[in-house]
Amino acid sequence: MQALATAVFPVFLLILLGYLLRWRGWLADAFWEPAERLCYFVLLPALLIGSLARADFAAVPAVAVAGAVVLAILVMTALLLAVQLATRGDGPAFTAVLQTSIRPNTYIGLSIPFALYGDDGLAIAALIVAVVVPTVNLISVAALVRYGGAYAGHNPRLLRAVVLNPLILASLAGLALNLTGLGLPPVADETLAILARAALPLALLAVGAGLDLAAARASGTRVGVAVVLKLAALPALTAAACWLLGVGGLAWTVALVFNALPAATSSYILARQMGGAPGLVANILTVQTLAAAVTLPLLVLLVV
Repeated sequence: MQALATAVFPVFLLILLGYLLRWRGWLADAFWEPAERLCYFVLLPALLIGSLARADFAAVPAVAVAGAVVLAILVMTALLLAVQLATRGDGPAFTAVLQTSIRPNTYIGLSIPFALYGDDGLAIAALIVAVVVPTVNLISVAALVRYGGAYAGHNPRLLRAVVLNPLILASLAGLALNLTGLGLPPVADETLAILARAALPLALLAVGAGLDLAAARASGTRVGVAVVLKLAALPALTAAACWLLGVGGLAWTVALVFNALPAATSSYILARQMGGAPGLVANILTVQTLAAAVTLPLLVLLVV
């Protein structure tokens, strides 16, 4: 319980601090956009490359646990896309709900299993990160290209936007370094580690700076739907997928916890860059993170 609280509460407090910094005008509004770009193109990729390159994937039921987590995400995506096609709702709002229903906060996703289960839990979580990050980024970028405000309807740009997405490139690079055994040279490793330490706090402050409390009240239904889908429906789908693929033990526990995390802060950065209703994303992230302080401990109590 203490480890969970230590992982979740600081995230919410940093979001709140970002909101206060902008609300009180302690940092100029002109600061936030370049800060977001720095996170999106430099800091978050550094975090992904370093964590994936260093991960230990030995003795993990790799195919089954990765397949179960990805299967749950694909089912959730298919259900949301079916609703969007049937209702023809607001495109950017759809991408906001989609992103925050499938993208995990990888920082919390790595720290909680390590805090609870040590190196064994961290190895499984790192494996999940390696397959989930490219998957959810591919889905999110594709949806934003099709439905987002910056790229809506420009299908010829889809492949280029996906291939050149820095988060996908970083995930593939980190995984390649790991699987080939090349790893990171000491200087590069330490440089990435320093950059990675700045990624989470700056990204969370940017999320808080983008909060719009009036919009949160106006979009309460979408916020509530995204919270239920991410913190309840996706873990339920993950449990079903684990049962279907025969995943059990610690791998089952970590898979459920991972898919019950609040959404990634990079969802907000991506929404800002590609016209995906960033205000709505920021509100969902805040509510999800706050709610996860209650739902994650309950889930751990149920599955451990």
